[in-house]
Amino acid sequence: MQRWEYFVAPVLEHNPAEILNTFGEDGWELVAIVTQPTPMGGQSLVAYLKRPKD
Repeated sequence: MQRWEYFVAPVLEHNPAEILNTFGEDGWELVAIVTQPTPMGGQSLVAYLKRPKD
């Protein structure tokens, strides 16, 4: 049975492609990006990623 490990990371809005490409080069697959409220009343992007566990 395939086993997975997961990673949750903030995604900066000024250069999301570079950030996600870096994770992809390390074997992470993007599952979803969600918008979450910040304590200051703004919004931030959070990426949920997975990769096969050895």
